[in-house]
Amino acid sequence: NAALAHYSPSNGSSRTLSAREIYLFDTGGQYLDGTTDITRTVHWSEPTPLQKEAYTRVLMGNIDLSRLVFPSNTAGRTVESFARRALWDVGLNYGHGTGHGIGNFLSVHEWPVGFQSNNVPLEAGMFTSIEPGYYRDGEFGIRIEDIALVVEAQTESEETFLTFEVVSLVPYDRNLIDLSLLSPEQISYLNSYYEKIRERVGPELQRQRLEEEFAWLQESTEP
Repeated sequence: NAALAHYSPSNGSSRTLSAREIYLFDTGGQYLDGTTDITRTVHWSEPTPLQKEAYTRVLMGNIDLSRLVFPSNTAGRTVESFARRALWDVGLNYGHGTGHGIGNFLSVHEWPVGFQSNNVPLEAGMFTSIEPGYYRDGEFGIRIEDIALVVEAQTESEETFLTFEVVSLVPYDRNLIDLSLLSPEQISYLNSYYEKIRERVGPELQRQRLEEEFAWLQESTEP
């Protein structure tokens, strides 16, 4: 069912999950201090070469947009293609928007932030999702969604430039990543991201004495 980007469950479409296929879960919650919206895609067995390449290229697009530096007051639609480029390189694409604004204990999809033509220019302080994907009807769906905060970038320019600070702290599925496709810069970004996850999430898991979860986190965030 994850091959349908905007799937809604029904009694007739429910099915038993298997460890031999891709599993996409789009999850989140609303709390007094903020709203979360995060999607991860996993495979607990042996993914096909296509699944692995598609996932890796979706991840590449997520990374490329997340680490992008761009001038202040840039429209989201101007930079949106960075999330698609790795997929476009091999003739793949996805049929939904690359991201949407995130409300603070408000709407999960909050107007008017995002990457479409009718969204406002990006400014520091905005929260947006970054969520490229790939879907093959009747077979599988892949999406990697993080929430990112628009922040000022550190450059030597006198003008203001912006970038994204990813605030979702959940590892990606190592089983689906083809490292040979990643650039050194993308691998460096992943390692920095994993280090941040360890520093911020690890101590909280230990505080709650969630030993199994802490061990999983350590394993999943190895360089």
